[in-house]
Amino acid sequence: MSDSCLFCRILAGELPAERVAENEHSIAIRDIAPRAPVHVLVLPRTHVTSIHGIGTDERELLWACLALAREVVELEGIADGYRLVTNVGPLGGQTVFHFHVHVLGGRQLGHIDSLG
Repeated sequence: MSDSCLFCRILAGELPAERVAENEHSIAIRDIAPRAPVHVLVLPRTHVTSIHGIGTDERELLWACLALAREVVELEGIADGYRLVTNVGPLGGQTVFHFHVHVLGGRQLGHIDSLG
């Protein structure tokens, strides 16, 4: 855990967040600035800066996040079409430096080349 990390503070219960689902290694929360009708963030309970920082010995952490993302997709009723996104570093659009997966859906999503 990192005292200065927004997501670590949410995980510690210091800041509020609407929890959607959770498992042993990760939680899913609603994004406070949604980019789609369904916009949920899946984050590990362990502080890892980005997916780039996950080593081969931490594969279980990554798998737990992806498994929870699939559960969110089912709970939210968007299994017919959705997007999973993880941003890495400032040039990749990462603004909170705690690995997380965006689960986006609930409407027709544009092509990836239109992200801008």
